Amino acid sequence: MTSIQRKSVLVTGATGFVGRHLLPALHQDNWQITAALRTTNNLESDLPLTPIQVGTIDGETDWQHALQNIDTVIHLAARAHQLNDDSADPEAAFLQVNTAGTTNLAKQCINAGVKHFVFISSIGAMTTLSKERLSEDSPCTPDTPYGRSKLQAEQALTQLSQNTQMNWTILRPTLVYGAGNPGNMERLIKLINSGLPLPLGAIHNQRSFIYVGNLVDIILRTLTDSNAENQVFLCSDGQDLSTPDLIRHIAQYGNKSLRLFPVPINLLRLSGKLGDQIQSSLGRSFSLNSESLERLIGSLSVDIHKLHSHLNWSAPYSLEEGIKTLFN
Repeated sequence: MTSIQRKSVLVTGATGFVGRHLLPALHQDNWQITAALRTTNNLESDLPLTPIQVGTIDGETDWQHALQNIDTVIHLAARAHQLNDDSADPEAAFLQVNTAGTTNLAKQCINAGVKHFVFISSIGAMTTLSKERLSEDSPCTPDTPYGRSKLQAEQALTQLSQNTQMNWTILRPTLVYGAGNPGNMERLIKLINSGLPLPLGAIHNQRSFIYVGNLVDIILRTLTDSNAENQVFLCSDGQDLSTPDLIRHIAQYGNKSLRLFPVPINLLRLSGKLGDQIQSSLGRSFSLNSESLERLIGSLSVDIHKLHSHLNWSAPYSLEEGIKTLFN
């Protein structure tokens, strides 16, 4: 491993789920941290860092003050994917923040002399469902506005950085989970906690996940290993599970009783289509629809061999250890 001696870092999205776990780890590694915030009132941290208010992140954000004396940027901030997005134009909303916002930041980083830009993208930049196990060489065919905005941001970053002094690293994590996480894992835990019998016993898929502590460890590795420069990495715990097995793990470590029974997949999909029709007739989001069901039924697994070979990385936390933190 060839090390890089850099110690001043700007973190965007510092108050988000990953950011809250990343900041203490950066502090422990003696990084001088600047946290870019929509408003400084959002920061609840006792760490010695410099908060900088940048307002809304889009193509017009002024980063000049935040980038003073910064040589490394970790770009976490994004408009997150939502299963039930009620925006009038979701595509435009994602492009404004995730694509234009990242492009604008990258341009100003280059002008400010930043040496390394670490972009936390998403496996959604490739796809949300795949029967084949994905690697970094798999084609990118994003199937959501969120995924398309992330891929376009990746492309802008790599193109802008050509023939400049700024290197980049792109991380594409699978579903990130851990204590206090929002989103799909939180919804699944609530479903298990309800005690209702779950008709998911006939599912035989494979999905990859990443515990937030493992993602933080990967981010830290990219900051100090030159083998991460100008590379894309898929990120997961390296332990794939079917949806029923994941539910069993969560129920086990949460001390919850569990009743799984098999319902044919085609009937589950039919219920999703009925949900789509209800959603359309009501003119608003409905929790049981085709998209939410496909995320339970379908597969999305990744090969993290490149993390092992390029960065000599192995997960410090097992999937089981990560799931246990959901109940601490």
